[in-house]
Amino acid sequence: MNKDTIKGKATRAVGTAKKKAGELLDDPQLEAEGRADELSGRVQETAGAAKDAVDTVRRKVDKALDRA
Repeated sequence: MNKDTIKGKATRAVGTAKKKAGELLDDPQLEAEGRADELSGRVQETAGAAKDAVDTVRRKVDKALDRA
């Protein structure tokens, strides 16, 4: 897990809270902001996961080249 994944999870959590608050307060703007934050957090989490996957592959390739 890297910084992007952690920041994404935090952003998504804040978005969920905003969305729920918007629903409870009947505030469509706050609800929309929450949905946008949730989506932004998911994108950031996905980017973090992709970075982790690339790093894992890079380490495996480096290890395989060291054996050759």
